[in-house]
Amino acid sequence: MELMANRAEGKVTYRNPVLPGFYPDPSAIRVGEDYYMVTSTFEYFPGVPVFHSKDLIHWEQIGHVLTRESQVNLLGRNSSEGIYAPTLRYHDGMFYMITTDVYGIGNFYVTAEDPAGPWSDPIRIPHGNIDPSLFFDDDGKVYVSAQAGFGETSHIIQYEIDIRTGSALSEPVVVWEGDEGPWVEGPHLYKINGFYYMMTASGGTGPMHREIIGRSITPYGPFDMLPHPILTHNQLKDHPIQYTGHVELIDDIHDGWWALFLGIRPQGGKGSVLGRETFLAPVTWTEDGWPMIDNNEGHVSLLMEAGTSAGQAARRSQASPGERSMTKFAAQGLGLEWFHTRSIPGTDEMSFTEREGCLRLSGNACGLREGGANVFVCRRQQHHRMRIETRLNFAPRRDGEQAGIAARLSDKSYYSLGIAKKEGQTGILVTAMTQGTGTETFTPIKEQVPVRLSIRSDELAYELLYTLGGASAEWISLGTLPAEALTPDAEGAFTGVCLGMFAVGTEAGHSAPAYYDYFEYEGMLE
Repeated sequence: MELMANRAEGKVTYRNPVLPGFYPDPSAIRVGEDYYMVTSTFEYFPGVPVFHSKDLIHWEQIGHVLTRESQVNLLGRNSSEGIYAPTLRYHDGMFYMITTDVYGIGNFYVTAEDPAGPWSDPIRIPHGNIDPSLFFDDDGKVYVSAQAGFGETSHIIQYEIDIRTGSALSEPVVVWEGDEGPWVEGPHLYKINGFYYMMTASGGTGPMHREIIGRSITPYGPFDMLPHPILTHNQLKDHPIQYTGHVELIDDIHDGWWALFLGIRPQGGKGSVLGRETFLAPVTWTEDGWPMIDNNEGHVSLLMEAGTSAGQAARRSQASPGERSMTKFAAQGLGLEWFHTRSIPGTDEMSFTEREGCLRLSGNACGLREGGANVFVCRRQQHHRMRIETRLNFAPRRDGEQAGIAARLSDKSYYSLGIAKKEGQTGILVTAMTQGTGTETFTPIKEQVPVRLSIRSDELAYELLYTLGGASAEWISLGTLPAEALTPDAEGAFTGVCLGMFAVGTEAGHSAPAYYDYFEYEGMLE
């Protein structure tokens, strides 16, 4: 898939989402001619990926914000807890990322002179529930806007802080109650053309999701609300993009305005295993000064055409929607697209140097369903139609040991395929765990040879396969499992499916070493 520009007409065509897969709650800034963006990560670690772009369409990950246990410890977090809705800001040579560690230390921010890191240890702030945002005013004052309340009682509070310490300089006051919908959240305060704009999501991050906005001549309001959303698809039931909202407004270097926001690409009228993805759309301003994106008009689409400023900003080819990547393991570790559940495994659990060209995993007593410090090394699924493959050398010593690959939504919902020992026999174990209820299928194998494992998916199902042969050997299918069971909608999860390698030990100790020779991901054109 390519970006296509008609320079004569000043038009540019690009494809959504600009960040496919589990990249929700985007927040972005422009610093000179460069754009930076962060997204939510919940229970995964390292937390909060940082992306860089020159045109808002092509994004390259340059680091993570939260990379040390001194910043955040997620070992006690359940699925879809942890790091929510970060906001990225820049002021006077310093980058700021503010977020919430849900069921952890609460609201905090960190700082860095370079967005690629390293970032500071947390500076905690005293008030607010989730989704804090920072605003630096022209007079030097710094404000926190944050969600408070629960469900139907959600509202936005605001207060001034000392940016050096995080201490509150004023008492929090209610500044925005939204449009009477539940979950008024994700606030951003902007100052544009002399007005202060308060913008939030409303309706919950599901079918009724929408973005609403108000404006005032003071940062505390009162804010006059635009009587309709600036972005929603909640009346377009057949549109290929749903759940749109949680918007960040950003200006480009050519005086154009854009919106980055989350949405999903539902399959078969259901949710999407990919979770909430990051989309991009141009913003138009009405004559009386309101930003507009798409209020059930269908302007936001998978293939977008934008005007002159976008055509000037975006002149390179966009990455193909089809992707094939082969990870060969080396001593320096994994690329930035890889992460882990809750923490980076220690040397007892993971090594890149024990056997040249291999990743070695040794499982502990925490399996995929137990959560905690389980050993799962993964990347996001970014295509509904995709294939993963690895070659695994693993000789389990005790019943209960296993190693393999998995498609994971949460601790309660995942499909896994691997080598295991059961009742003294070694074989291929398939586990289908959905909403906490699991089934297993065990196929004994006689040969202690490297096993190639694969998971393939389309819009409807995941297929799990293995072979004991070489590159030309026939794959043996162990069945298909419904994709719908791994959609966030089925469980109320906030994440999307992640794909990777795992190992499980027992209470008696770590598992035998599992050696992975490579990990291949292939996503197909949709």
